Amino acid sequence: MRKQISKITSNVPATAQAWLDLENIAAVELTSEDQAFPIESALLGQGTVGWRAAEPGVQTIRVIFEQPQRLKRISLVFVETEAQRTQEFTLKWSPDRGNSFQEIVRQQWNFSPPTTIRETEEYQVDLPGVTALELTIVPDISGGTARASVKSLRVS
Repeated sequence: MRKQISKITSNVPATAQAWLDLENIAAVELTSEDQAFPIESALLGQGTVGWRAAEPGVQTIRVIFEQPQRLKRISLVFVETEAQRTQEFTLKWSPDRGNSFQEIVRQQWNFSPPTTIRETEEYQVDLPGVTALELTIVPDISGGTARASVKSLRVS
């Protein structure tokens, strides 16, 4: 599935101005999307729902920059309020439009609602010439029926 972020008015607070304006400098490719939880919600800081896949299983979000970017910070927020599960995600970057990727981080997290429902990851990086950023989510490493989701994915 290919998807391009369209022109949508953003209600991003002034304090978040350090984040890159992905709406105007990037396109996004997704393996799946629940129409009620669009990727714009996670990438542009719109609404409160974030993005969610339409079906269970491994999912990938790839942000493709029109021009190479120097990334200094990556922020990810995951929320799970329904099912106990162990999620794994991998974050990678590409200097050559996705022909090759270099891993930034691979992380596992246990969600145990109602007590452990939120995972926030902040990475300080110095990545010059990023042409693509890829997030792969394994929503349940035991192979359950959970759907991948991300509340927020922001970069600066």
